[in-house]
Amino acid sequence: MKNLLNELFFGKNAKFSGLIAMAIIGSIVLGCNCNKNFDLANLSNQSNSTSTPSNTKTDTSSDSVPSDSVVEGLVKETISEFAGAIDSEDFSELHAKASTDFQSSYTVNEMKTAFKSYTDKKKIVLPILEKVEGMSAETKTPASIRTEKGLKILVAQGEFKTKPYKTRYDFEYVMRGGEWKLLKLVI
Repeated sequence: MKNLLNELFFGKNAKFSGLIAMAIIGSIVLGCNCNKNFDLANLSNQSNSTSTPSNTKTDTSSDSVPSDSVVEGLVKETISEFAGAIDSEDFSELHAKASTDFQSSYTVNEMKTAFKSYTDKKKIVLPILEKVEGMSAETKTPASIRTEKGLKILVAQGEFKTKPYKTRYDFEYVMRGGEWKLLKLVI
C-alpha cells in the first residue's frame, strides 16, 4: 500500500500524473481565473481594435440566437484559430481576437500553459483539428443566448466526429461592437 501511494503521489505512475495534469488544465480552462476579477459588469463595452473575420458579424440582434450556419461558422473559425495557435505555439493572435472580458481574465502565457499538452502533441492534434473545416457539427442542445450581468452570451456546445478522436467544444461568445467575441474556450 505504501508503495502504491508513493507511486501515485510522487510521480512514479505516469497515468495518475497525467490525470492530475489534465485536472489542473481543466480547472484553468473551465473557469479558474486565478484570483482575477472577472466582473463582467465593470468591463469596457468597447470592441477590440483588431480586424475581425467576416463570419463573426451578424445582422441579428444580440437578443436572438444566430442561425445554425452562423454559429457553426463561429465555432469552426475558433477551432481554426486555435489550431493555428497550437501549430505556432503562439496564442497571441487568438487572445487578441477574443473579447476584452477574456483578455482581462487570461494572459497569453496562461493560455500557452493551459494548452501545453496540445502543443506538445501537435503532430497528433493538428490533423484532427484540421478535419473540422469539412465537417458538420453535431449538437445535443441548440445554441442559446443567456444573460449574465446584463450581457447577452451565446453558448455553443457540440462535437465534430473527427477521427481517431472526436473534437468536442464548449464555447461562449459575447456581443461586442456588433460582433460575437470569444468569451470561453473549452476544446
